Amino acid sequence: MTQSARSINIGESDFPTVQPSGRLSFLKFLFRYPIFLLVFGPPNFRPLDAYSGVDTSQAHFDFWSIFQVGWIVSIATWSILRLAYARSILIPKQVRSILKYAFFLGLLFVVSVTYSPGRAVSFELSVVYFLNLSCVVAFVVDVYWNPPNWMLCLFHFRLILLVLFGLVLIALLIKPALVLFIIPGAGIRLLGGGIAPMSGVPAPIAIISAYFFLHSLESRIRSALFFLAGVIGVLVTQARGVEISLFIVLAIIVIRWGKTSKRAAYILISAFMVSVLLAGSVVAVFGGDRIWRIFNRNQDTEEILTASGRTGVWMFVIQSSLANPQGMGYIAGIRKTRKVGGTDNSYFEVLADAGWLALALYLTIMIKILALGRRLERRQSQIDTANVDATNPHALRCAIMLLVFCLLEGVDGSDFVIPLRQEFYLQNVIIAFILGVSTTMLIALRPQPDALSK
Repeated sequence: MTQSARSINIGESDFPTVQPSGRLSFLKFLFRYPIFLLVFGPPNFRPLDAYSGVDTSQAHFDFWSIFQVGWIVSIATWSILRLAYARSILIPKQVRSILKYAFFLGLLFVVSVTYSPGRAVSFELSVVYFLNLSCVVAFVVDVYWNPPNWMLCLFHFRLILLVLFGLVLIALLIKPALVLFIIPGAGIRLLGGGIAPMSGVPAPIAIISAYFFLHSLESRIRSALFFLAGVIGVLVTQARGVEISLFIVLAIIVIRWGKTSKRAAYILISAFMVSVLLAGSVVAVFGGDRIWRIFNRNQDTEEILTASGRTGVWMFVIQSSLANPQGMGYIAGIRKTRKVGGTDNSYFEVLADAGWLALALYLTIMIKILALGRRLERRQSQIDTANVDATNPHALRCAIMLLVFCLLEGVDGSDFVIPLRQEFYLQNVIIAFILGVSTTMLIALRPQPDALSK
């Protein structure tokens, strides 16, 4: 089956190589693929309560906000320049359709500036959204002609997250107020602040390490150590949504691994039976009520049923969107209404920002990305491993699991769709990774010149 692509100024050949480039050092990798620099954020050392009591729907500037904007502008400019000097711009049809939806979603955000209560904030973040999108497009075009070693990309991606995790631990020793947050009735939580969000950094470390461990993609000792570090990082946040999302993703990874062979299935069944016995023993020793209170941070039934008050906010957003289908204005609208923050939900955040059409586009983008990945997974047997790295399907599956985590965690937090937040960049780099490796695999599915001449 021939995959169509869009071409501008086609260069020497319509058939790019699908062999990955050689192994690059960490710094050379970041220079070669600058989009991964977005994952850094960059870290800022602003106190957690810096904007407490401030109307965040209006523009406020300090050194760190200027630094953050300068970071994305620099990386986007770098990416656009690489795009401008590309010998041709080719994007497979399946990937191009996803990018088109993302572009139209951005247009809705721009339109919402006209009725936003904080036009400066909405306009600034709309520009940041398109700068981020330009980085994604430039990355996909770049890897079309020169695909990287995708497993190496995951290794370096995890290394970036480990560096951020390390910065949080250093800040904890030097100035705890930057990363610790005291919640009345819930205790002290290690949230990471502006240095690195602990809701989005440790869990991907654990997911990547678990996948590598099960499929023997690196030293199992190293994978186990990094997995343990990631899980501990998640637990110290005391964020129930992150814990649940990580558990679901790990369960999917383990179950899918159990289907790879009879031996894996036997190990999975045995481990499940042992886990059930251990869980029963723990409940018998400590008591189910005590374990339940620990898991729910001593919350009462009403707080649990209302998701710590979030359901009330979500109902308000739905009612407001029914009255104003176009939304309240990108980011600034809900901030002006609530005073104390956003919706604590990525999907309701998009709905509040630009209305029902924006939410439909956002969901369509995510569904199409997951559907493309799953379709390529099923067709991996048709890919000629002589022309493509055999580990690419592993890289794709692992990246899909990372995106699933972001989508699940998006139910409990809105930062994944708010520009200038590190979770926003994290999710978009994962999306770029999936589109990039999908591009490589789509190219490998095409009839090659040698095959056509026979």
